[in-house]
Amino acid sequence: MLKADGFEGAEVGTACRLGSGGVEVLVYDTDSCIEILCERDGMDYLEAREYFDFNVVGAWVGECTPIFCDGDCFTGVDW
Repeated sequence: MLKADGFEGAEVGTACRLGSGGVEVLVYDTDSCIEILCERDGMDYLEAREYFDFNVVGAWVGECTPIFCDGDCFTGVDW
């Protein structure tokens, strides 16, 4: 599985990407990733969000590209 460099600790699980033939990819929590950018790189929230959306979420590196989910997608999930 392909990891998103620098976002260790923000992983929440794995998923199979639709249409990928069952390729399992890592899933990351967006809020945790943005928090890492703020703390590690000294960005404020808006800077971190813009950087994250453009450079991380917007980076397609093939069918093994990780999935990034906002916290709302976990609402009601019983872990």
